[in-house]
Amino acid sequence: MIEELLRTITAYAVAMVEYFSWYGVFIAMVMESACLPIPSEVVMPLAGFVLCHDAHGVLKATLLASIANLIGSWIAYVMGLYGGRPLIRRYGRYLLIREKEIRMAENFFAKHGEIAVLVARVMPAIRTVIGFPAGLFKMDLAKFSIYTLIGSIPWNFMLTYLGFILKERWYIVEEYVHALIPPLLLATALLVVSYIVLRRLRLRQLRLR
Repeated sequence: MIEELLRTITAYAVAMVEYFSWYGVFIAMVMESACLPIPSEVVMPLAGFVLCHDAHGVLKATLLASIANLIGSWIAYVMGLYGGRPLIRRYGRYLLIREKEIRMAENFFAKHGEIAVLVARVMPAIRTVIGFPAGLFKMDLAKFSIYTLIGSIPWNFMLTYLGFILKERWYIVEEYVHALIPPLLLATALLVVSYIVLRRLRLRQLRLR
């Protein structure tokens, strides 16, 4: 059932690009960052193949998708800001999420929100929902927007460029991206842990001076 749903979503994403051209790319990428499961690893490679005929087209698609990601992330941010806590208080117990876990996550986001957003923007699946916890834990909107853009641009450029050079074989990008998810998650975890450890060591050194 899940596989069938994913195939339907993929077909929907392909249709949006093929029928609505640049408008379809923009709408799909807004939806992707607004917590809807629209796969950018399908949308952007297809855009690179169908819509981009030179380097200018690749850059145009990258910029358009990144702006769309920012707008979609604002929607997710507002959802988290105004509806996140009531939602978690009502249904969190079913996911074993208690106030203690919420406070821990809030403290983490207060200290490391920037790196969390930046890393999440280049992670499949996670990039779709990162705006919600950013709003839930009231991350500064300006910082959130900056790091969202910084993280979105390389991701969108990579996918678009791959579609541009692969041409008719653009669809294999999704397969490789999915295969890379486990090592990417591991690398991300190591990166975040290293960042936190180094930051704490630096703060400790500053206190000792």
